[in-house]
This record gives sequence, structure tokens and C-alpha cells, in this order.
Amino acid sequence: MPHPAPQRPRLRFRLIPSAASLLRPALVALLLGVGAACLPASSPSQPSQPSEPTQPAGNPRSPFDIVIVGGHILDGTGSPWYAAQIGVRAGHIAAIGKLDGQPRRQTIDAHGQIVAPGFIDMLGQSELNLLVDPRVPSKIFQGITTEITGEGDSVAPLNPTLIVDNQSDYQHLGIHPDWTTLAQYFARLERQGIGINFATYVGETGIRRIVLGDGDVQPTSAQLDQMRALVRQAMLDGAMGLSTSLQYAPAPYAKTSEIAALASVAAQYGGIYATHVRSEGDAILPALDEAAAIGRQAHASVEIWHLKAAGRANWGRMPQIVAHIEQLRASGLDIAADTYAYTAWGNPLSAFIPPWAHAGGTAAMLQRLRDPAQRARIRTDLLQTHSNWDNEWQEISGPQDILITDVSNSALRPLLGQRLAAIATQWHKDPIDALCDLLLQDRGNTEAAVFAMSEPDVELALKQPWVSVDNDAGGVSPEGILGQQHTHPRAYGTFPRILRKYVRQQQLLTLPDAIRKFSALPAQRLRLGDRGVLKLGMAADIVIFDPATIQDHATYENPNQLSTGMDFVLVNGVPVIAHGSMTGALPGQVLRGPGYRR
Repeated sequence: MPHPAPQRPRLRFRLIPSAASLLRPALVALLLGVGAACLPASSPSQPSQPSEPTQPAGNPRSPFDIVIVGGHILDGTGSPWYAAQIGVRAGHIAAIGKLDGQPRRQTIDAHGQIVAPGFIDMLGQSELNLLVDPRVPSKIFQGITTEITGEGDSVAPLNPTLIVDNQSDYQHLGIHPDWTTLAQYFARLERQGIGINFATYVGETGIRRIVLGDGDVQPTSAQLDQMRALVRQAMLDGAMGLSTSLQYAPAPYAKTSEIAALASVAAQYGGIYATHVRSEGDAILPALDEAAAIGRQAHASVEIWHLKAAGRANWGRMPQIVAHIEQLRASGLDIAADTYAYTAWGNPLSAFIPPWAHAGGTAAMLQRLRDPAQRARIRTDLLQTHSNWDNEWQEISGPQDILITDVSNSALRPLLGQRLAAIATQWHKDPIDALCDLLLQDRGNTEAAVFAMSEPDVELALKQPWVSVDNDAGGVSPEGILGQQHTHPRAYGTFPRILRKYVRQQQLLTLPDAIRKFSALPAQRLRLGDRGVLKLGMAADIVIFDPATIQDHATYENPNQLSTGMDFVLVNGVPVIAHGSMTGALPGQVLRGPGYRR
């Protein structure tokens, strides 16, 4: 059912025909280095640091497209705010200083408000959602101007088998896949237009499935060469690097050596290695060591997605996890992480099923759930602790910690927003049987939020200077097909929630530090040399907001609510939000990685 957009308070921003305000001139803050250790000097594939941006396009004598006046500028580096006016021309920051009397087409009066770089989502899931609603309202109302995606299983490359296997996802969203390569997918985005900037990794899972299928098998030398070739082509097409999501089959079947071989190819083109590590629970430290080993062997920087201490038995382990990563950084490895800062994660309900039961793909898993003997084995595994896979059933206190967020079978929609404990009671079934039967009825496509993290661990991770922020959700909307999900509230609220809860209320972070985590730090991690700070020549991805009123509204009970307080959001110099309302503009760009070749 469509949800109306929330009513927003009267905003103090206004468009005025000329800049009447006189501001005290201020020096532009220098771009500071932020929180990344260097790779060893001997690394042949060490990515270069972002280069100084070139002067923006456009005639410097022509009027500015926009001049922003009256604001407190937080440039993204973590420096305190300063006062100046920002002139935007041809999608770039063309001037910073005192611009009174200089011609412009539009003036934005940001009196007393924060002017900051657009926020960079270090892990989104919008690759298909952008084809449904390219405006991605849930993203832009948070201030997100750039999303990075591709968590282990990227939108491309594809082959006919994968297209058939993915049909339920395509049909659910009404999408016809007319691409098989990243280059073709990027071309489709550029033809239709997008509201935010977009980049993606190439996922090892997809590469593995194309060459090896869904089985628990290891590649021959010839097959590994095929996999390398697919990674190489994806890097040439513009992938940001190689990614893995090692909790979800068939990814757990990949050995460290296989992943390192593929990450080495990505690193040869300047790509990094990003990973949902093999364990986020009991075996988190060995999983971090594996990621580090892959980074060293591949000569690649390493990004740990959605850092957490998963499972009640691991609550309080974040100090140990942080210390371990600090040791890896001290050794010279360029390793960092990101977080969405909620105490519930979100993933497929099928993640509760042991990895062996996924061998052969979703259809094979469902057949095992139908077989009494196989289901009995699955139950036995769920009721025991394991060292070789994250048993989510052992990480929760009970079925009340599982909330259903999305289904593909429309007959199951009444279950959205319900806990598995309540569903089991309604069905008069044991909770494990209810979980298995729900997967059967939904053809394995159910999504869930799982409550199994502690707030102190979340806070400690967020505080680390090398931790940036991810949304870990696709761009959605309260209206249309994307509003039919009972999604995780992080889809709508991650960035404003951090500003409200951890900056304004708890003062866990300072506002300049939070903005740095949203902008300069992720831009540096991704080698986005023209974004992430407010500096002459940079792309004009800019947010304007009042830090006293920025607010998330999405909850676990009622998630489909847009955040409020982003009064202006500019993407490549074009407002996608003006006066707190969505403009419908689609000025986003595909951001291709360092290996891109036309």
C-alpha cells in the first residue's frame, strides 16, 4: 500500500535572486590524509592516492549555476567548519570564497546551516532497484549522493544459467535483464538516468557460478584461468575491485587461494578487495586473518563490510576485534571497515540453513528441506555450535529475534513485519519447522532482520577512525513496488540516525568526524579523487542540512518512512532535493573503477 511522504517542517532555506549576505572570508581547509595505512612499498599493484582534481569544465567567465551562501562549511576532512560561499559551475565546485556580486543563475541561502560533501554509501544494494525507481528516495533523503554495491554477487557478469536462476528477483521487480556484462549494465543506467552516483565491485560469487555452478567443488587450473579472465574484463568495464560474501553459498566453498588469485587480477588494475568475511561471530579473528592474507597475497587494500561481533556469545568482543585490525594496520596492511550502526543485521532467511544444504543451488536446498531425513540433519546442525560456519540459530536468543522483512510469494505478505516466534505460534509448528516451511512456501526468497548484536559493540566500531558508513540496503521508496517490503530501517535511516543518535544526542562522535566518515574517508578508501571533500575542482556533490533537526523516522515496526532534514542535496551540481522536497532530477553518474578502458 503506498505511503504518503512525511510532512516536513517549514524550512529556513530559500532561493534568492542575488547574494546579499556578506560573509567573512575564510581560507579553504586543506585536504587532510585520513585513516589509511600504506601498502608495502614493494607492492607492484599499489593503487595511487587520489590525484589533484583538474579545473572544472565550463567557461570561468560564465555565470555560476548555483552559489551557496551563509552556510557553515564542513569540508569532509574532519576540520572545524568555516564560513565562505561556494560557486558551482558545470557540475563542479568552481569557486570557494567571497562571491558577492558575481553573476549566478541561482542562489541557495544556507544561513546558519551545515554545508558538507554528499554522503558515500560504502555498501548499498541498489543495482536492481535503480531500474525500478532511479530517484532512490530513501537514499537521497539521507544525503547519500554516491552508492557502492556488489556484495559478493554483483549485477554482472551474467550467463544464461544465472539469468534463469535469478528470474524470481527480476520478476519480483518487473525487470527484464538485457545485459550480461558490466559495460552493458552501465550503459543501461546511463540511458535511463539515475538520481545518485553509482559504482560496483565484481562479485566472486557470480564469477564462481558462471564457471563452476553452485556445487561444492574446486576449480581446475583451466577453470581458474576462466575466472581470472572474467574478473579482468569486469575491471576493464569499470568495476571498483573484487568482492566476496563468504557466508552465503556457494561462496563458502571458495578456498583462500582461489579468492587471492582473483583479487590479484583486480589489484593489477588498481582495484581493492572488499569482503563480508567468512565469519562475523565465533571465528571472526581467523576470518579477519584470511581477509588480510588475501590482501597481502594480492597486493590489494582490504575493506571489511559491516563490521560486527555477531551472536550473543560474542557480545563484548569488539575491543578484541578492533585491536586485531589495529595490529594488521600496524603491520603495514591497508585494511579498514564500515558499519551501518544498528543492532540487527539483515540477510536472507536461508542464511540459517547450513552451507552443505545449499550445494547445487536454491532448488537443491528446497528439495533437502522437503526430505524428512535431510531436514532432520539440518535441525541437528542448527542445534549445535560449529567452528566452520556461522550458525545464526545459535547466535540469537530465540525465534523472537527474527523479523520477516520481505517475501516474493504475495500470499505470504501478511507475515511481513512479524517475528518468527509469532509465525510459529500461528502455524502451530516448532520454530525450526516454521523457518523451513516458510522458505519452502517462498521458494527460498525470504529476507529477515536478525537481532543479535550489542549496542556497546556497535558504538565502539563506529568510533574507530578507519571505520566509514554503509547502508547495506537498496534504495527504496514508501510508494510503489519498492514500498511493499517491510524493509530493515537502515534502508531509510542510517546516516541521519548517526547524526541524530550518535552525534546530537549521545555525542559519541563530533559532527566534523561524522561527516568525514560519510565523505572523505570512503572517497579515500575507493580512490575517488574528485569526490568526498568540498574543494576547488571537485564534483559538486553537496548536502545542506540543520544538524539540530536532521531526523530518521524508520523503525523496525514501521520502516517505510523517509528521513527529514536534508533541505538541499546536490548531485553533480544539480538539486535532487530542494527545500526538503524531491525534484525528480536524475543527474547521477556511473563511477567506473581505475582499470576502466573505453
